[in-house]
Parts: sequence; structure tokens; C-alpha cells
Amino acid sequence: MNRAIIEVTVKNKYEKSFQKGYPLIHKDAIVENELEGKEGAILHLKSAHGKWIAKGYYGIQNKGIGWALTIDQQVDIDVSFFKQKLEKALSKRKSFFTDPNTTAFRVFNGEGDGIGGLTIDYFDGCYLMQWYSLGIYSYKEEVLEAFEQVVDYQAIYEKKRFDHKGQYIEDDDFVKGTRPTFPIIVKENGMHYAVYLNDGAMVGIFLDQREVRQAIREKYANGKHVLNTFSYTGAFSVAAALGGARKTTSVDLAKRSKPKTVEQFEVNGIDVAAQDIVVMDVFDYFKYAKRKGFTFDMIILDPPSFARSKKRTFSTAKDYPMLLKEAVAILEEDGFIVASTNNASFGMNKFKGFIEKAFREMNASYKILEEFSLPADFQTISAYPEGNYLKVVILQRTS
Repeated sequence: MNRAIIEVTVKNKYEKSFQKGYPLIHKDAIVENELEGKEGAILHLKSAHGKWIAKGYYGIQNKGIGWALTIDQQVDIDVSFFKQKLEKALSKRKSFFTDPNTTAFRVFNGEGDGIGGLTIDYFDGCYLMQWYSLGIYSYKEEVLEAFEQVVDYQAIYEKKRFDHKGQYIEDDDFVKGTRPTFPIIVKENGMHYAVYLNDGAMVGIFLDQREVRQAIREKYANGKHVLNTFSYTGAFSVAAALGGARKTTSVDLAKRSKPKTVEQFEVNGIDVAAQDIVVMDVFDYFKYAKRKGFTFDMIILDPPSFARSKKRTFSTAKDYPMLLKEAVAILEEDGFIVASTNNASFGMNKFKGFIEKAFREMNASYKILEEFSLPADFQTISAYPEGNYLKVVILQRTS
């Protein structure tokens, strides 16, 4: 495929960051160019004096207008380029492929593995490719050709996440191979999760929280009454129940969260009747719990970065301290909070500041027990700290 090659001039103050490996091309970083309608075009980034800086592609996603892929002027962005990147990524995950207790993980993590805008996850023989711009999606045939040269697979699925509002595009997500029977029951550190690769934007589990679920099961859940807020399909609740929780309460506003959570309990042999699954706005549930005098030994807070319901709008960057205060109000003395966010717009220090603010305003004290960021399969690079978006703090209330 012959692609347009567009020379773009990088503004002086951004040159060094690209030279050091910063991969995201922000609109503000380049001198104005007429790029509209040219998604997938090869970009040659040059200085104001015409000096070579990097090569990338044009693809609009919510973070920028494209990604730098190489500083080598001689490298072509073709099948062999993608093959080399895929081989390198797969070699870093060898230990995951040989672990019989974990059969779901990330095999390619966008810019962390050298191609911003593309992620690939593994689910027990099936692969899921996620495309975050029309620009990278235009390379689909080259990526698939390279992929088939390095991987054996049962099936390949995809999620297209590049409509005009950055949302998932509803489609038959099957690409090629043999369609499996859903759900696929994957293993994660010996726990089981039901996964659907062809049922909307989400598959049923967030793979980046694997280490947090393991910690909940192995260190914190035993004997506890655990409240899992924004519970989605109840993956944290499963980990808590398998870790010996006295009881779990899962709360999510989405109606389908209840049957999905029931299914996750059932594939693990957990007695569903012994657990509570509540379809309710989380903030309404906090009010309800206070009114009823409910308290919890452990509360899990993993909200979406931004959510809007009929009653309210929630943004982690603005509202996380308020969420924490609601949790502290119904937390037992010596109880635990698992505070989590995937918002890339702020770092761990600011997140800890939210925790400090909430406890101070509630006249409560705490100690931090553990912190988590992305696991090893979610490869990141130091030149792009925003890529290490996950921040999890496990803390204990102290008297």
C-alpha cells in the first residue's frame, strides 16, 4: 500500500522530548499542517532547520494526532517492522505463556512495545486487538500478516475504538480463525473468569488489575465483609470470596452487572446466595448503607475516570476525595480501602494527596500498606510516564 508521506516541523521546545523517545505527537508540538483526512499517512518529523527527528504515523485519538515509531530514517513502516516489534514483545512475555495458572494477559501494550495506538491481549488461545485510531487501523492488514508469522492462534478478535467521540464502534468483532464458544473461561493465578470477546466494548475483566486481585485474595480478604463498588462483573469480589471473605457486596449501576457477577461467582464454585449483588448508583448505596448502619471491613474503590448518570457526573480528577470520604464513613476501625484509578492525567503523588485530603477532612488516620502500578505484561517506557496510568493504594484505617 502506497502511503502519503508528510513532512511536519516540530516546534523547538518539543525536539528534545522526541529525541529522547517521547512517542505521542501532540497537535501543539508541530507547526500547523494540513493533515485532515490523511489518517495512516507516514509523518516525517523534522526540526525548524530541516534536521531529521523521527518517523511516525498520523492517527487522531483522544491523546494526540499520532505516534512516533522510530528515530531511524531508513526504517520502513511495513510488515517486517510490525513483525520485529511483535517478536520482541512476545519474547518479553514468555513466562506468561508457560504459566498454567494464568491464561489471560497482555502481549502488546501500545507505545510501551513500540506502536502507540495498538494493544493485543491473549485469552487462552484467542487474541484481541484493540485499535485506538483510524490511522493505526489502516495498518490492519500489515499487522495481521506480521502477527500470523509469529503466533499460532485459535481466533483473532478486534475492538475499534476510534469513532468521533473516541468510543467503541459496535460491530462483529471476529477477524479470523475459528470462533470459540463463549464464554471463554480463563485462569488468573488459579482463579477463573468468564470472558466474551464479541459482546460489546468490554470483555468481562480488566487484565491490568491482576496483581491487585491476587493481593486481595492472599493477604486482605480473609474473614472480612468486603464492599466492591463500581464492581462491573465482580472480579474483585471473586478474589475476595476465594480469599476467605465472610461476605462480599458488589455494587454497580449497570443492570447487566448482576447476571455477569453471578456468572463469575458460579465459574469459581462460589455460593452466590451467600453474596450480595446490588444494582444501584454507588453514591446512593453509600447513603443507603449509612441509613441502615452498615459497615465494612474492606472497601474497594475502582471507579471509571469519568462517568455520567441521570443524577450526577463523576470525575476521578475532581471527585475522588469525595468518594473516599463516603467510604471512610462506613469503614470499620482497622478496615482496609483499596483505592484505585486508571486516570492518566495525574500521578501517584497527586492520588496520595486525594487520600490525605479525604482522611483529614473525616478526622481519620490511616497507613499505606501497599502500592501497585501496571503489571509486567503492560510494558511501559520511562520516556512516556503517562503510559503507566494505573495507581492503586491499599491502606488501613488506624485509630
